[in-house]
Amino acid sequence: MANLKETILNPITKGNPITVLVLGICSSLAVTVELKGACVMALSVIAVTGLSSLVVSLLRKTIPNRVRIIVQLVVVAMMVILVDQFLKAYAYGIDKQLSVYIGLIITNCIVMGRIEAFALGNSPIPSLLDGIANGVGYGAILVIVAFFRELFGSGTLFGFPVLSAIGYTNNGLMILPPMALILLGCVVWVQRSIQKDLQEK
Repeated sequence: MANLKETILNPITKGNPITVLVLGICSSLAVTVELKGACVMALSVIAVTGLSSLVVSLLRKTIPNRVRIIVQLVVVAMMVILVDQFLKAYAYGIDKQLSVYIGLIITNCIVMGRIEAFALGNSPIPSLLDGIANGVGYGAILVIVAFFRELFGSGTLFGFPVLSAIGYTNNGLMILPPMALILLGCVVWVQRSIQKDLQEK
């Protein structure tokens, strides 16, 4: 039970894939202009990491070691295609807005990293939880960065005006790509300030 608790909580805090392991940085910078897009991307990665880890864990004893990477790629690609088709059917506007980034989940180091490091050596339920938790850890950072970028860059949240009532003038710098990196750096700084054990000696 303690191991399951650690499996779920560690990727969200001390082992966060973006702020601690520095994985998935590119997409975290590319899809955080609007909160809606960031939330959809986060849910997509959660679904892909969780389901891919589950499937690979179920197959782990039947996969020859020499072709394991190919099998993993096929499983991840299948999950990405299913998520992409689901978005095309039920959220076409957001799918079009995210463009190639949904398809590029297959190249996200978090997905392949968790399969290789965890799912291949553990049973299905812990693997599913590990995949979901890493997706949540990734998604939480996306949502935090997108919240501030949309709020101060466009004065909106989920497209609804928030700051216009108080006469706020939108800050165009917030929606430029460099600001995503700066905000991400701030998130890393805050986390390491709170969690002293993450600070490098």
